[in-house]
Amino acid sequence: QRQLVESGGGLVQPGGSLRLSCAASGFTFNGVTIGWFRQAPGKAREEISCIGDSGTITYADSVKGRFTISRGNANNMVYLQMNSLKQEDTAVYYCAADWRLGRMCAIDMNRWGFGTLVTVSS
Repeated sequence: QRQLVESGGGLVQPGGSLRLSCAASGFTFNGVTIGWFRQAPGKAREEISCIGDSGTITYADSVKGRFTISRGNANNMVYLQMNSLKQEDTAVYYCAADWRLGRMCAIDMNRWGFGTLVTVSS
């Protein structure tokens, strides 16, 4: 069974850093579109960063220059390095995968993790 599990969330002060991890089981990320999304209380889920199946990487304007998405060497891990965190980054962060060829990230990804909570507060 294909599953995604996020980890690495927690409480951090403004200006701090966190590294989120997403582990795949039952499949690898080879040839798969992978994305990080987040959902803040009372807001819609939004795309943060994406690695397309061709390797194209995109970032939301709100995190560009602060967040970095990367793959692990074993091809079953994806990371989101988050630096210079702001209070408005507080949200549940989800990773998601899509096996449909030629797609970038979208809200209708094939598989979602359960999320990990990031709270930025002093």
